[in-house]
Amino acid sequence: MTLPPARQFTGNGPQLEAMSRPSSAGGGGLGAGKAAGGGKHGGTGGGAAAAAVAAGLSSVAVPGSAAPSSALPLGLPGQSPELTALFECPVCFDYVLPPILQCQAGHLVCNQCRQKLSCCPTCRGPLSPSIRNLAMEKVASTLPFPCKYSSSGCPLSLHHSEKPDHEEVCEFRPYTCPCPGATCKWHGSLEAVMPHLMHAHKSITTLQGEDIVFLATDINLPGAVDWVMMQSCFSHHFMLVLEKQEKYEGHQQFFAVVLLIGTRKQAENFAYRLELNGNRRRLTWEATPRSIHDGVAAAIMNSDCLVFDTSIAHLFADNGNLGINVTISMC
Repeated sequence: MTLPPARQFTGNGPQLEAMSRPSSAGGGGLGAGKAAGGGKHGGTGGGAAAAAVAAGLSSVAVPGSAAPSSALPLGLPGQSPELTALFECPVCFDYVLPPILQCQAGHLVCNQCRQKLSCCPTCRGPLSPSIRNLAMEKVASTLPFPCKYSSSGCPLSLHHSEKPDHEEVCEFRPYTCPCPGATCKWHGSLEAVMPHLMHAHKSITTLQGEDIVFLATDINLPGAVDWVMMQSCFSHHFMLVLEKQEKYEGHQQFFAVVLLIGTRKQAENFAYRLELNGNRRRLTWEATPRSIHDGVAAAIMNSDCLVFDTSIAHLFADNGNLGINVTISMC
């Protein structure tokens, strides 16, 4: 395998985007110009809700037990949209799920919104003391609720106890900007990720080919720093990230990982290898790339990436620059 030579850093043509992120001591934003090389429903009163529930129950198939009915397709025969709509939060329009609390007049609001409110959004009455609505909780346990990303295409309806976990990993959840750090708040569809990167993060260069050299310059920059590059091969785009941070106090480490601009299912079709070479030494990491839905932070938290400290980095660095050989392959 013949690797192209490491790209040299020039002030006019940055290959990597070096971004400094807020440290625990505060501060943040972009680094000091040092580019590296390389429909709203009103609430229903307690009596009205009970009557509506009683009316709706005749059209819902209630199982003999409260066992979860997971991954049910939308439009399931026997599911009553009118009944499910009774659980819609009047603030965020998501569903009010157990534990269900009501105001003194019987109006419902979801727990997330309730924490931000000082009065009932429907009647303006007090929200305290907290009143548990056990009847509505029992009804909720018999219903499948659509995923919150159903409008984006998710076809699943789930038992309320399974809904939060599914939505954390739902493939129809909007994508956030994959660049590390917290400075970019963009989110959108998968198809819009690359156009966003090309427009908002123009300093990130894309290299073509299965084998490239990821050159991170000035690895001795103080604080938390990220080096980012794109690699294009096999008709897909991959994001290469080298991040320097203190995962443990007083101990600076480097974390290198490859992310696929794609879904988790697509990522399973690829493998990547990161390799440091120099001074008759070699350090290698091989893994399946993570989807940008998971993000860099999850990889670092689980140490699912190439991890090395500053002393090891200096063994392979040349005048403060660190070259990482990156190879992408199909499984």
